[in-house]
Amino acid sequence: MTHKTSSFAKLLSLPALALCISAATLSAQDSRDVSPPAAQTQPKETTVNPMKTFEAVADQALAAMQKRAAELNVKGVAIVSSSEGGSVQSWSSKMLVVGNLKTSPSKNDPLGANLLAIAYAKSAEMADTLKASGSGVRPPIKGEFGWQGGVIGKGKTGWLIVAFSGGSSADDVKISQAGLDVLAQSL
Repeated sequence: MTHKTSSFAKLLSLPALALCISAATLSAQDSRDVSPPAAQTQPKETTVNPMKTFEAVADQALAAMQKRAAELNVKGVAIVSSSEGGSVQSWSSKMLVVGNLKTSPSKNDPLGANLLAIAYAKSAEMADTLKASGSGVRPPIKGEFGWQGGVIGKGKTGWLIVAFSGGSSADDVKISQAGLDVLAQSL
């Protein structure tokens, strides 16, 4: 006995056959290896977080400033800052109280002094002039005092600004230079 298939049944089996072929093709495409060919593979680039780098180096610079201040028997406030680019438009900074945040009123200074404010005033002046604080390249403007004690240097990607307040101008410069030397090695 022979089995006859109608033309209509044959037509129905063609889409079913096409569906089976498509499913096999799609399945083969889905199981492809998703890794790029060896020629396109590049080593994974290590990215360095500039903020973490600054934080670590800033701590080392502040420690150097603290050590130099102790050698000079000076107490005050240390600030280190780093700014990217040719001019200072923003910066990251870190400060450390090295014995005194402020001084008490005295015969020579009846109001006392906020050493943190003075150190930031030195830093602000340097951010504008790109010269050491109190350099005299221009008269101090409102908010500045023209006091020496801050140093600035060009780093690998921008400006490094370091200030100390609490000692004589000469001692403040020596302490600031100790911090700048550390920053300049890495930044």
